[in-house]
Amino acid sequence: MLFAPKEKGQGLVEYALILVLIAVVVIVILALVGPAVGNVFSNIMSNL
Repeated sequence: MLFAPKEKGQGLVEYALILVLIAVVVIVILALVGPAVGNVFSNIMSNL
């Protein structure tokens, strides 16, 4: 019973680390693909 709060806190930390990892991956993907998507929308607007 003494270690129950530690395990609960450890689980929360693990979920937080997973969320941070997912956020970093999404930011990297958007940084790489973002300019290409912007160019597509610019081309669409210029052709209208």
